[in-house]
Amino acid sequence: MSTRTEHDFLGEKEIPADAAWGIHTARALENFPIPGPTVPASLIRAMLEVKKACALANKELGLMNAAKADAIIIACERLASNPECPLSALQGGAGTSTNLYVNEVIAKLAQADVHPIQDVNLHQSTNDVYPTAVKVAAIFGLRDLAERVEALQGAFQRLENTFAGVPTIGRTELAEAVPLTLGAEFGAFAEAFARDRWRVFKCEERLRVVNLGGTAVGTGLTAPRSYIFLVTDKLREITGLGLARGENLIDQTANADAFVEVSGILKACAANLLKICGDLRLLHMLGKIKLPAVQAGSSIMPGKVNPVILESVMQIGIKVQANDFIVTECASRGSLQINEFMPLLASALLESMELLGAACGMLAEHAGKITADEAECERQFNGSVEIVTAFLPTIGYDESTRLVEAFKRGGRTDFKTYLVEELGEELVAKTLSPQNLMALGHR
Repeated sequence: MSTRTEHDFLGEKEIPADAAWGIHTARALENFPIPGPTVPASLIRAMLEVKKACALANKELGLMNAAKADAIIIACERLASNPECPLSALQGGAGTSTNLYVNEVIAKLAQADVHPIQDVNLHQSTNDVYPTAVKVAAIFGLRDLAERVEALQGAFQRLENTFAGVPTIGRTELAEAVPLTLGAEFGAFAEAFARDRWRVFKCEERLRVVNLGGTAVGTGLTAPRSYIFLVTDKLREITGLGLARGENLIDQTANADAFVEVSGILKACAANLLKICGDLRLLHMLGKIKLPAVQAGSSIMPGKVNPVILESVMQIGIKVQANDFIVTECASRGSLQINEFMPLLASALLESMELLGAACGMLAEHAGKITADEAECERQFNGSVEIVTAFLPTIGYDESTRLVEAFKRGGRTDFKTYLVEELGEELVAKTLSPQNLMALGHR
């Protein structure tokens, strides 16, 4: 295999002649031979946008030769169509290896005597480029997730309307409780997803303040003042995002609490997915709804069908909750003017957004095929003594208790029919109608 020789302050190194990167990436590949996830493509795409913004600012201010700046800009645009990175997401160095990789691939593609550090990295540090890119990637991730949650909310709102006229018996602590409608149950699910949608949409605001221009520790050392005030404007134009330069760049460089806040909102979404998918499994088990069959459920039991989509979504929820711990731990372990664990933080945060997006898409499609077993809902409703609770305003607690006791002594199974015999068909029909059950209090 033909090679080329490159040099850094550690010495010389032979790397493959056709490698798209240089010596810094070659060392990182050797230093971090870690299986598992590599640097997210969304982060590389965001870093290319940051590099393009830096080149535009340097060009406009006359701080870089126009031909070199244009070559860098064109390379960034071309690389954005294939933003892959071979480096491990668990690399050390606060993202330095990723920054150097992006610098090297841009320089290699740009040619025109472009140097990866002297030109591509001009007036930058990993410590301002990398966190800024994470925020850009995360904002785009949140926007995509918000659309997925919106579609999921809509799917459950449609089920709320479809099942609005189906009386059923509620359950608290897994025991029979007072009656409501199946539509109301699904309406509660839809409301939870509506909150998720709003939280995900709004939390973008927490990520709009960036530290680009702060260089190593937020003081802007080595960067011209004119560049510091311009570069975020250029990034805002490129991305179309409402980005703003932080008032205190030392704070923005040292502290990663904004990512923890966003991750907490992702965890809330995961918690809702876990709870609601668990409820759907219970409703299916109770026979109130029928989940669509999507695959055989057993290698030994013929005809068995399992709620596999719900189980997959629940596993995603568990993974996102675990990722929230990772984000929290990484943010809390930064030291003084830097967060060394930003690569793992970025990987976990961006993965959570992608996983939740996939989960919402899967569940929305699955929910669209859920049907109600109205006959079974009616059987359970009619047989539950708890429907007598709806009559308390009319006949009182003591009389209701007497009816329940008498019914149980008689060994019958259809409590609603018994109530008709005791209270009359008109009162029972009016009291147990879906409209009355969902009227939010009695008149």
